[in-house]
Amino acid sequence: MRVMITIQHPGHVHFFRHPIAELEARGHEVHVFARESDVAIQLLEAYDIDHEVLAGESDSLVSLAAVQATYELRLLRRARRIDPDVITAIGGVAAAHVASVTSAKSLVFYDTEHATLITKLAYPFADTISTPACYRDEIGAKQVTYPGYHELAYLHPDRFEPDPTVLEEVGLNPETSFAVVRLSSWDASHDVGHGGFDDPRAVVDRLEDAGLHVLLTAEGEPPSELASYQFETSPDRMHDLLASADVVLSEGATTAAEAAVLGTPAVYVNPLSLGYTAELEEEYGLLFEYTGDERHARGLEQAVSVIEEPAETWERRRERLLADRIDVTELVVRQVETLAQARTSGRATPVPNPDHP
Repeated sequence: MRVMITIQHPGHVHFFRHPIAELEARGHEVHVFARESDVAIQLLEAYDIDHEVLAGESDSLVSLAAVQATYELRLLRRARRIDPDVITAIGGVAAAHVASVTSAKSLVFYDTEHATLITKLAYPFADTISTPACYRDEIGAKQVTYPGYHELAYLHPDRFEPDPTVLEEVGLNPETSFAVVRLSSWDASHDVGHGGFDDPRAVVDRLEDAGLHVLLTAEGEPPSELASYQFETSPDRMHDLLASADVVLSEGATTAAEAAVLGTPAVYVNPLSLGYTAELEEEYGLLFEYTGDERHARGLEQAVSVIEEPAETWERRRERLLADRIDVTELVVRQVETLAQARTSGRATPVPNPDHP
């Protein structure tokens, strides 16, 4: 079969990395297309994934519309040449639109309930929408749910083993207690008007007072007075670092969830709750979500308190999570193949039993 995958964010590379390898190992053609993004393209190159960049970056909602239109037009031209059985993506605006005017089936993965612009543009055109079971919105007959998280497509222990040598790259020794702090840029379409930490400087000071070395990672430029806390490592080593940290504080949900499924306690500071962040807190106690007016102060105190817990606490909680949740790569491959078979046979799009993904 022939599959097209569209990439518009670094997280999409991580999510599809192993499904691409699995599909190619099974003899299928996989064509990867991307929109310009420094980190996403770096990751595609680091993982040696063949790809074509179809459009540039955007720096505002207005320019995003123009870039998206260019991307979709060029993706449509490729689809008419390739004649794919399935076009798949996270969010899936371009994938769903292009598939709807070709004979391809579209498979959209998503886990972000508040990204209403993306869902309004993609969902009506998609054939199948695959979401974690904890996703709070009910989409209808197109929706397939599964017991897992996007992060388990690439951080499940069957897919990932942390490499502790990353500590040498960032100038730490194995005995050093440290926190990773992730600051968001807040310029994504679903982030407009929101914010996380009141004062990143106060975050760093409080963690250092608690005896933690602080490593800062930021989308865009961090506050100038905190530039010395930024670390240098290749983007494909970030998960090695999260796995070694004592605690992770993040304005972004993805980084917080990545830490949590790796067994590193994560504090998520953001006014917007998500189905998967809530479940990681309520069911497994691996993530602590702070969304209210006092989120900055309360999140900081939680971060300081979790380092007093023994490491066995987090290991035990992660083991329970892994016993409950699936290797999402297997799900992605199965759903792509099922849709491709439906397309070639002319059958209606099947919806697998959510209890047996």
